[in-house]
Amino acid sequence: MPARQLRWLLIGNSRWHWALEAPDGMGRERVPHFLHLPPPTAAVDPPLAWAAVGPVPPQAALPAETRLALEDVPLADAPPWLGIDRALAGWWAARLTASPVLVVDAGTVLSLTRVDGRGRFAGGRLMAGAALQLGAMASGTQELPALEGGLASAGSGELWPRETAMAMTQGVVEGLAAAVLEAGRQVRSLEAGCRIVLTGGDGPALLPLLQRSPELGEDVLLHRPDLCLEALVALHPRPPVGAAQARPRSSRI
Repeated sequence: MPARQLRWLLIGNSRWHWALEAPDGMGRERVPHFLHLPPPTAAVDPPLAWAAVGPVPPQAALPAETRLALEDVPLADAPPWLGIDRALAGWWAARLTASPVLVVDAGTVLSLTRVDGRGRFAGGRLMAGAALQLGAMASGTQELPALEGGLASAGSGELWPRETAMAMTQGVVEGLAAAVLEAGRQVRSLEAGCRIVLTGGDGPALLPLLQRSPELGEDVLLHRPDLCLEALVALHPRPPVGAAQARPRSSRI
């Protein structure tokens, strides 16, 4: 009987983020791959472990016993109000780098999470992410358009666009990058060895703008698109070979 596909789930504000792992049939080590999908409309196969920062629809029928809570994440000094996505990202980034870190999660909200050199939560910042900023401009004015593509057109190389939609996206991405760069300077003045770990759906749009800063060389800036899912897999790894597994209900996600 073929081994079942293992899965881990992080429910975000606008997407469901999956880590999937299946045998390759060649006896080699299994490496998760990642999917970022709209919320499902029906029940899903039970994940090995899951966490949520966004709404959990009852029709998904996710088992409560495999849901991770904030207290399951070994991030020291994490306050009870901290989002589990920030705790997962901060804990894992500090483990990966073995250094103080500033985690930049460029999602619906741009979250900056600082973990000090002793692995303790050391505060952070939150600001509206790209989609929220673009949506606010469209809804709060008469003339600015609603943009469906988010930051897809950003980073085209045109610093001062003439076209309105491009000016909106370029303004947003430059503003987000500037906020990250200033935060990075501040944390590195507190702990010189602090690294910056970038993640989240808008990370690829921010990355080239951050890389143009001479302060953020390869020894400082690390891009891990699926940082939170990596942390979830690390916290709740695959069971030993031969261990009993819940049988999947179907082949869908």
